[in-house]
Amino acid sequence: MEVAFTEKDFYVQHFDPRDYLETYYSFSPQKEAERAFITFSLKALHKAFILGGLKGDTLIDIGSGPSIYQFLSACESFREIIATDYTDQNREEIQRWLRKEPGAFDWSPMVKYVCGLEGDREKWAPKEEKVRRTIKQVLKCDVTQPNPLAPLSLPPADCLLSVLCLEAACKDLPTFRSALKNISSLLKPGGHLVLFTILEETFYMVGQRQFSCLYLDQKSLEAAVKEAGFDIEWLEVAGLNSPRTLHDGKGMCALVARKH
Repeated sequence: MEVAFTEKDFYVQHFDPRDYLETYYSFSPQKEAERAFITFSLKALHKAFILGGLKGDTLIDIGSGPSIYQFLSACESFREIIATDYTDQNREEIQRWLRKEPGAFDWSPMVKYVCGLEGDREKWAPKEEKVRRTIKQVLKCDVTQPNPLAPLSLPPADCLLSVLCLEAACKDLPTFRSALKNISSLLKPGGHLVLFTILEETFYMVGQRQFSCLYLDQKSLEAAVKEAGFDIEWLEVAGLNSPRTLHDGKGMCALVARKH
């Protein structure tokens, strides 16, 4: 019997942000495979926002989850960042870090790594404060809706960022293509999409619970991005050798695309 795809209501009921963060984002030398994904992502984000010169007033992050690492380079290039997620518990986890609450997740190992890419590992504390200042809003988002931020209507952004969201939110390729078009509506013509996905993955684990992923190969991903009205400017792929008990993804993909 085929297992049903874990859609948004399953996340509301069962997704535990702390289990997720401690499993995938501890940045521990003992977790070599998980660390490989993080370093791939941080280097690609550095390439896009620092070396590649993507900049502007507003960046909207689609499906932030409980994470802030994706903003460590972007905060140097955008005046304001809007974080978004479907679940209350993920948005609250971000707010706990923004408020510096006791017990908030410790992102400092990743912050130090990014500061090292920028040339001074010791500037990690000011970097954290810059991220906190730059995140202006943390909003509810549903990529399956024509306006993912409804009932809000925001001015079009200069940049959209989305890391490991769409393949977890979309049960099939038509839904994925539709979601790309939905989020594209939040972006100015000429604006950029920065998109990270896990390739050829069908599940990942958080605690004892299994969450579904849409199986995406590179060809399908590129076709969907182009069909949504984007020109791909650069794309990087790397292999992934994580324990198959955690997930079954084969590769990681980062791309930057410009909206027509």
